[in-house]
Formats: sequence, structure tokens, C-alpha cells
Amino acid sequence: MTNSQGQAAIEARLERAAEVLGDLTRPVITEYYRRFPQARASFAHHAPLGPERLEAEMVGNTLYYVMTWFDSPIEARIYFDTSVPHHRVALDVPPDWFRGLIDTLIDVVEDAVPAIDAAEQHGWDEMRGALVGLVERNRFV
Repeated sequence: MTNSQGQAAIEARLERAAEVLGDLTRPVITEYYRRFPQARASFAHHAPLGPERLEAEMVGNTLYYVMTWFDSPIEARIYFDTSVPHHRVALDVPPDWFRGLIDTLIDVVEDAVPAIDAAEQHGWDEMRGALVGLVERNRFV
């Protein structure tokens, strides 16, 4: 799949998801806490005046890298190569939580709007594999 085809697949499905779900923050965070209930305390710890802003920021960051993977893979690599170790060491956020937010966001979108064809799904699968792979390669750094 070319980068332009992958980018088109991501954009098309995200547009349909926006029509169905609107802002992704609440559905993603609700599902994320269902999967990782212990992460709620971490958000509260790192945002003691209210985790909503931090939740929105983390969902927004994840969405950004989902949206831009095919256009800017080097930017994503730089971000994940620094952010995953920083979250693990400085913030006590395990890579599983980091990866979990990626998987949760993608799952929420995929559950809300099915792929229109195999090519679109392939783009999403390729993007997921790449982003999750960046977390995994930085798991022990």
C-alpha cells in the first residue's frame, strides 16, 4: 500500500467515525478505563485538579499519530522513541497502558464504522501494526 493510499484509508474512516461518534475522547477513555481500570488513578495522580484535560490530550496525541502515520512516519518514530521511555521511567506509565490507548482508539473507531473494503482495512491494520510496533521496540529502552 502506498503512503497516499494508506493516508486516504485512515482519513475516510475517521471522517465516518466523526459523523457517528463526534469527539472520540469520551468513548475512547471510557473503553480505555474498562480495559485498564488501574490507569484511572494514574490520570488522577498526574492531573490532580481534574484528569479530563489530560485524558483529552492523550487521546488527541494518539489520534494525531493515527492520522499522520502514513504522512509522517519519522515524526511518529521520534515521538515514540522518546515518549514511551519517558512515560515508563518518569511517569510510571507502563508500555501496556501506552499501547492500550492506541489499540483502544483504533478499536473504538473500527467498532463504530466498518471498513468499506479490504484495502481500507489493510491501511488501518498497517497503521496499527506500525504504531504498536513503535511502543514494543521501546518497551525496555
